[in-house]
Amino acid sequence: MATSLSKSSDELRPQLGRNLTYGLLDRLGRAIVTGHYENKPFPTEAELTTQHGVSRSVTREAVKMLTAKGLLSARPRQGTVVEPTTSWNLFDTDVLRWLLERQFSVELLKQFNQLRVAIEPEAAALAARFATSADIEAIGEGLARMEAAEKGMDDTLEADIAFHVSILRASGNPFYVQFRDVVGTALRTSIRFTNRVKGRTANVADHGRVLDAIQARDPNSARVAMRALISDVLELIDAHENTPA
Repeated sequence: MATSLSKSSDELRPQLGRNLTYGLLDRLGRAIVTGHYENKPFPTEAELTTQHGVSRSVTREAVKMLTAKGLLSARPRQGTVVEPTTSWNLFDTDVLRWLLERQFSVELLKQFNQLRVAIEPEAAALAARFATSADIEAIGEGLARMEAAEKGMDDTLEADIAFHVSILRASGNPFYVQFRDVVGTALRTSIRFTNRVKGRTANVADHGRVLDAIQARDPNSARVAMRALISDVLELIDAHENTPA
């Protein structure tokens, strides 16, 4: 039986969406990450063009983008090959999204939150030192959205993400700010998981303690409050892993 990757051009072109390059990028990226090419060679440019009903220029651009993300490489006499996962750019939001959308991995979620605990507490401490009044207002708006979400007046997931991302921005450090898209992407899975395990949304009061410390210009308290938030998530993951199936 033909797979979804070998349907006719007429069937595939609409599925790729209006932007054919990004549609093909997304389709191939998901296929690579889910192991579709584990035991067979990656198609040639001509084969991809035929399989997906797109031009060579579209195919070439999509393959170039996947190469930049670390998923593919061109090798002499071997053509284009899929790279091992150790070469993938995990800070690329597309790669991270594909990884998180494949079969759910608690281990990946744990690794992501271990990264968060190394970054976000320090970002909160920096925010307590350097945040502008506009930055603090943005953090407060994120918290207000979380409070509204508890009453069904906002989206709980988007409100929680807005709070955390606003703190990265408030750090005033461009390197921390660069993590906003990665944190936003991975938080979507992390928050859904923790909300499902806890049976409730994030604790607004705990988030409020982070804001209070930032407003008080107390870096250590901001660091401790944010670390407590993420440590709670890691404890939930550990408890889930140790729960008998």
